[in-house]
Amino acid sequence: MTITRILMALSLLALTAACGGPGADANIPEAEPAGESHKDIGEHVVHFSAISTDQLPPQIASNYNIVRSKNRAMLNVSIIHEDTGLPAAGDVTVKTVNLTGQLKNVTMRRIDEPGQGEDAFDAIYYIGVTPVANRETLRFEISVRPEGVDTAQVVVFSRTFYTD
Repeated sequence: MTITRILMALSLLALTAACGGPGADANIPEAEPAGESHKDIGEHVVHFSAISTDQLPPQIASNYNIVRSKNRAMLNVSIIHEDTGLPAAGDVTVKTVNLTGQLKNVTMRRIDEPGQGEDAFDAIYYIGVTPVANRETLRFEISVRPEGVDTAQVVVFSRTFYTD
């Protein structure tokens, strides 16, 4: 009876060890630091983010004609008046490259969320989509010129995308 218990205990120990995780040689990506998501450019603040489009709720993706996919990244940019907190329109263009220097095409389009009153908006977004590969790091150079401002400011940030 004692040998049976010992064998059962060893078997359970072996099974537990086998289920204990990926092991020392597993290739698990580390979480990326959150990083900056806005930048003050004088009288305005630029907010920016980049996510894979599969993270969008299906209804939102459908409303804005965005294909949901883990292999597509979406850049979202908004301009806010620093004093009032209200959305601002402007010119937004993007140059995007990966770590090998390959240029990625991102054409930005404006989305207006109507507000109360004529010509009032609750939000103004500029979004663009580009394909991404697993573990691809994209460097976004966003040129922003709010309406009424003579010169554009450049905001730069990078994000790594995981598609597996």
